[in-house]
Amino acid sequence: MTVKKEKLVLVGNGMAGVNAVEHLLKLAPDKYEVTIFGSEPHPNYNRILLSYVLSGDSKVEDIVIHPYEWYTNNNITLYTNQTITGVDTLAQTVTSDKGLTVSYDKLILATGSNPFMIPMPGADKEGVMAYRTIRDCEIMIESAKKYKKAIVIGGGLLGLEAARGFLNLGMKVDVVHIVDTIMERQLDRTASKMLQAALEEQGINFLLEKQSAEIVGDKRVTGLKFKDGTIAEADLIVMAVGIRPNVALAKEAGVECNPGIIVNDYLQTSVPNVYAVGECAMHRGIAYGLVAPLYEQGAVLAKHLAGVETGPYEGSILYTKLKVSGVDVFSGGQFVEAEGTKAIRIHDEFSGVYKKVVIKDNKIIGAVLFGDTADGTRLMQMIREETDISGMGKTAILTDGSSGSGGAASGVAEMKDDAIICGCNGVTKGTICSAIKDQGLTTVDEVKNCTTASRSCGGCKPLVSDLLAFTLGASYDKNAAKETICGCTTHTRDEVVTAIREKGLSHVREVMNVLEWKNEEGCSKCRPALNYYLGMISPETYKDDSTSRFVNERMHANIQKDGTYSVVPRIYGGVTNPTELKRIAEVAEQFNVPTVKFTGGQRLDLLGVKKEDLTAMWEALDMPSGYAYGKALRTVKTCVGETFCRFGTGDAMGVGIELEKRFERLNTPAKVKLAVSGCPRNCAESGIKDLGIVSVDGGWELYAGGNGGVKVRVGDLMSTVKTEAEIIEYTEAYLQYYRETGKYGERTSEWVHRLGIDHIRDVVQNEEQRKQLCERMDLALSVTQDPWRQAIDSKKIQRDLYEVVELK
Repeated sequence: MTVKKEKLVLVGNGMAGVNAVEHLLKLAPDKYEVTIFGSEPHPNYNRILLSYVLSGDSKVEDIVIHPYEWYTNNNITLYTNQTITGVDTLAQTVTSDKGLTVSYDKLILATGSNPFMIPMPGADKEGVMAYRTIRDCEIMIESAKKYKKAIVIGGGLLGLEAARGFLNLGMKVDVVHIVDTIMERQLDRTASKMLQAALEEQGINFLLEKQSAEIVGDKRVTGLKFKDGTIAEADLIVMAVGIRPNVALAKEAGVECNPGIIVNDYLQTSVPNVYAVGECAMHRGIAYGLVAPLYEQGAVLAKHLAGVETGPYEGSILYTKLKVSGVDVFSGGQFVEAEGTKAIRIHDEFSGVYKKVVIKDNKIIGAVLFGDTADGTRLMQMIREETDISGMGKTAILTDGSSGSGGAASGVAEMKDDAIICGCNGVTKGTICSAIKDQGLTTVDEVKNCTTASRSCGGCKPLVSDLLAFTLGASYDKNAAKETICGCTTHTRDEVVTAIREKGLSHVREVMNVLEWKNEEGCSKCRPALNYYLGMISPETYKDDSTSRFVNERMHANIQKDGTYSVVPRIYGGVTNPTELKRIAEVAEQFNVPTVKFTGGQRLDLLGVKKEDLTAMWEALDMPSGYAYGKALRTVKTCVGETFCRFGTGDAMGVGIELEKRFERLNTPAKVKLAVSGCPRNCAESGIKDLGIVSVDGGWELYAGGNGGVKVRVGDLMSTVKTEAEIIEYTEAYLQYYRETGKYGERTSEWVHRLGIDHIRDVVQNEEQRKQLCERMDLALSVTQDPWRQAIDSKKIQRDLYEVVELK
């Protein structure tokens, strides 16, 4: 006897609702006849990855979670491009805008949310839009082909993703935010400012503490006026200021809403047989906007509908583990200090890593991680389980992850099977380990394709790799998969460099075309990298592609949070004189510079300079660029050495000045800082620089790959030389080898660790190899020019980059 299936209708083809159905099908595959309605003309896709589509890193088909075949294979009737406009809760039917009526026994409302549009004058103008759907992405991509300046209102995650997408589309972009920190709901102030600095380096300009008053323009937007009277120019304005639960359908059907659809601990609404899940649902006064809580809701709902015993949904401890424009961030629980709490912090400014846990009554109640989020899952487990930390070393709490004595595998071994590994897709440790064993999975990509873990932001890939190592043991080859330079290509750094050399490639687009880039426009990772590799390989003939550089390098000045710039002139070895100091002071007065600051590299930073004043200021200074913005030699820090110090044994200032003049405009994979100490007392901190030189009895010691910060990496002794001329020679060979073998964005500390100091030492100390490296360094340096002088002498550069266009 065939049991008649109940009819289940899902209104909303988004992530939360379809995930609940997916759970239900695993628990009770024959219980329901499932029908799904979606307003968009697409199958279920990952909304988190819309920014990748916008930036060109992915295509629409790449972000689909459940393709059409999945619906067919599971006997699900899917109606796309149809919006349910009415629910008859007495007859238990739903009706679409196409006139289709379907009956139900159980109804799930997963109508999601609507973007909030600020009701300000001009909000109805052409070019003003929200950012929520694939269609929004398509409109923004088309707009970028015609227009060049965008404004994003909202400094939350969605706004930052939109801004990053605009940059990749070749547009200039301002992010307007009403408070003075971005992503303030997910990050504390320190992490927020670190993220802001990282995004500014990529090219995003922030206008913080700005209240929008009016969108100006005739038919189409031309700018955004603020309440302080200032106007920012724009051809396109995207509002990303928040979402509101989409409850119109539920209200019309008589379902209780306030303001979201009110649900109990089993996701039941006030109307029998009607459930709600996702952003539209209001549970215990909270409407969740993050994916992980929505999946937790869906798991409870699926068990309830399947008739499987389940505990109630009691709410979620909020956490976020994301990659924002390539930057890893994590936050969870109550991460802002309050009365009765204490915090433990690690802040490594050199490596761009920040970690904080908030503790109350000997229990971790919240955490923030920036730059290194590997410990996020472990910390969330401790927060959820209210682990007593009274017997733990307090700083060890932040360093007991994969670096612990047992290695990576021991870290994941301690996690319970229900620990969430992939927060974006709600995939647990148990699910991943079972898939590895049952399906014979051996790589992160295979786990991703099988379980969806790491399919979204990718932040959990290290944990997935650790689970592979834990499950497979010695048979797991962590390096089996190629490390491509970005998601646009299947090629590694070495393969790209080899192809450029062997095929004689000479332009960024030519490389992408010949090597069959998946994204023909490239992205913010590969375009700057290709630009560097081409220049490194062919310094005499390659013309630098400024459009493939981040804004600071393109403008040759560091942009600040208020849209002004900082100017750091070159002061060789940190040594100056009264005439030069007087000129700097006079120029600062001439251009009304509000702040002058000494940098950590013994230079003067003139902060708060208007864009339109930059070239005139550089001309008045008549000093070369200090490259404080570039992936190049930043500074050579020196002590006074034997010139003045009674302990000095070497001419630190003289050597430092000579080094800085020699390498001042050298492009490198990442920023480079040198230091010269005149004696082993090491007052210039030479031991923690990319290359540090220390005077010792009878010569000089050269230390490679140092780095400062909490995770200090003391440089490895590379060579001992006798003369100052040898210092220059060995430094040339070392830096050129780093230029030729380093990955774009890789600091020397990482490079030395990867290649090994013994190998680098062998190369640099080999007389023939050193000679060849020095010859190639001569060639690279022979074509460099001071970018400030180029801008001063070129009206075109001034017009294209530094002139301010007044709005009419």
